[in-house]
Amino acid sequence: MTSLRVSVGYELEVRGRSRDVERRSFENVMDQVVLADELGYDTAWFVEHHFTRGFSHSSAPDLVLAGLSQRTTRIRLGLGVVLLPFQSPIRTAERVATLDVISGGRVEFGTGRGASPLEYQAFQRPFEQSRRIWEDTLEAVLAIWNADGEPVTREHEFFSVPNVAVYPRPVQRPHPTVWVASTSLDGYLAAARNGYNLLGMTMLKGLDDVAQDIAEYKRCLADHGHDPDTRRVALMIPWFVAPTRDDAIQTAADAVLWYIRRQVNLVTPPDYYDARHATHRVLGQLAAGMPPAEAMETLRQHHMVVVDDVEGSRKAVELIQAAGATDLILQAQVGGLAHDSVCDSMRLFMREVVS
Repeated sequence: MTSLRVSVGYELEVRGRSRDVERRSFENVMDQVVLADELGYDTAWFVEHHFTRGFSHSSAPDLVLAGLSQRTTRIRLGLGVVLLPFQSPIRTAERVATLDVISGGRVEFGTGRGASPLEYQAFQRPFEQSRRIWEDTLEAVLAIWNADGEPVTREHEFFSVPNVAVYPRPVQRPHPTVWVASTSLDGYLAAARNGYNLLGMTMLKGLDDVAQDIAEYKRCLADHGHDPDTRRVALMIPWFVAPTRDDAIQTAADAVLWYIRRQVNLVTPPDYYDARHATHRVLGQLAAGMPPAEAMETLRQHHMVVVDDVEGSRKAVELIQAAGATDLILQAQVGGLAHDSVCDSMRLFMREVVS
């Protein structure tokens, strides 16, 4: 039995263009989270993306989680993540606190700056200043919560908190646990300097390289006076388990490859390169351009995805824990996988992989 906390994570892909397909995708995902609640999964994480047709229609994850808060009883509700640069810290503090209130204090507060220049263009923020805006906005959100209903003042080039008291206050004191999402070492170290928990993924870089970054994250935590043993590291990985490896590949390969190709082409467009993205996109880009069988083998070999039988999944769990992760976030629903297949995989994982 593993000591990893096991959760589920969703991009909310919609494989098809009709409104009916889109509606069913939302319904299926919400039903899967209700099942995850019953099966004992720790948290249900939902991303925030904008303008990524097909790949992710999760533009309002707090609303999805608000609905789920009324259909579940124990599973925690993860914002994975709130893209802080795109709205006022007042609105972020209000909405997250409201979700914490109506869920009975079950919110995990994931934050990030986003990786899409298109989002920055649409929300009229300078991409080259994304880290500064994220850091300053997060500081303002936490100041609002820590003020416990007293007025807060912050003046910034991109937002204002004009000596106002913000309500409601979160149920969790002083506020929900803070996580930072990143796919780069620079992002890992920014999280470590402030003592925040880490949300990562192996899909673009591979597990071995991510393990090295986690080690650097933990060293940086210690260097800045934070106890690494008290901080959590979650890795989000597309995962499908079936009774046999052949069954798993036959069922999930097409969906996983569809998802991977949209990940590397939409979240950071293929014509956008700079030093912050070049290193961590190599493996994902290479796999996306390979023939299907070769691509799947590359993805599986580097544990960028896990598509396997029970024994193979157990070995992958051991490797992920050895890499320094404390939490595993299964992307069980990827690329239009059939709802029943996803539910079967979720049940098998909890019954035989980590039992």
